[in-house]
Amino acid sequence: MADTMVHSVKTDAASIDTVETPALVLDVDKVDRNVARLRAHLAALGVAFRPHVKTAKSIDVAQRLFPSGNGPITVSTLAEAEYFADGGFTDICYAVGLGPDKIERARKLVARGIKLAVLIDSVEQAQALALSARDGAPMPMVLIEIDCDGHRGGLLPGDPTLIAIADIVKDGGIELGGVLTHAGESYGARGGLGLPEAAEGERAAVVAAAQALRAAGHPSPVVSVGSTPTSHFARNLDGVTEVRAGVFVFFDLVMHGIGVCALDDIALSVVATVIGHRPEKGWILTDAGWMAMSRDRGTQKHPVDQGYGLVCDIDGNPFGDLIVEDASQEHGIIKLREGSTASLPDLPIGARVRILPNHACATGAQHEAYNVIEHGGHAIVANWTRMRGW
Repeated sequence: MADTMVHSVKTDAASIDTVETPALVLDVDKVDRNVARLRAHLAALGVAFRPHVKTAKSIDVAQRLFPSGNGPITVSTLAEAEYFADGGFTDICYAVGLGPDKIERARKLVARGIKLAVLIDSVEQAQALALSARDGAPMPMVLIEIDCDGHRGGLLPGDPTLIAIADIVKDGGIELGGVLTHAGESYGARGGLGLPEAAEGERAAVVAAAQALRAAGHPSPVVSVGSTPTSHFARNLDGVTEVRAGVFVFFDLVMHGIGVCALDDIALSVVATVIGHRPEKGWILTDAGWMAMSRDRGTQKHPVDQGYGLVCDIDGNPFGDLIVEDASQEHGIIKLREGSTASLPDLPIGARVRILPNHACATGAQHEAYNVIEHGGHAIVANWTRMRGW
């Protein structure tokens, strides 16, 4: 890593009992465990790993992914690409469809010596890249996005546009790296059901696209798949060269509902302070509203709706049916889940709770830094900053 960059600050005084709330807390031991679990699974399948760093947006967290190296990584914004390039990462895949207005910014990264791949799925994007390449300056490598399940962008493996794009890229003197897909529909699974099949559908689609390119005389050395659910449930990755996944580093309540992780695997939480009671309504009020938790209601359609987050004691042990049932900008309303037979816990004014998030990416985005704990303790051993923006 670049030794001129300082991302974390050690702190000996703070703890989750005293830190100003709402505060974003990261259990680094759970991070390490989550990383080791997925790395072992992918190693057994014989495929390379290109983790997505959009969830953490932190050099310090990325160093837990690569304790003895600096990549390869996946990003979702060019601001992330620039930030991680400044931190010493030199092999970066920008896995969002490339806007023509971002081509020159991407080229600046390549000019710095960054091995950058960009993603396209249209003739128009290919033509814009070819036009830019006419000046002879270095260009990023191109990956073509494949639609494996109708979730987002991309081309179907048999779409003739795939070859048309490859032809334009080749004629423009630009390196064609291969194909990339994302099984976004896997987020619709519940309890793990259907995830092995989603992983196979993802694999089959992108491998078929790579074979179509090769049959037309185009190289496809990169065959990239990626989602946290399918990466954990894949049984066969023949023909795939790399796997991308991001939220697995922290996990969250959506991943728990999908069936990918246990509650105890969730490494991210928000510490909140009790600031009021409405006993006639069964409410406990905290200082962590949607500005701390985010507006994400990703479990709303799950069999178990976790509201705006699942409430735990200060040690991180869930109370059970206690959730952030509603939220305004700076107020969280804690309530027992509808139909629960449990009793509302005694949480006086000033008491602290930890709230597990629905969507780790969205909750993390509300905060400037992680308050890092280890070994299940209360001491904050470091403060890791996050990058923001596009």
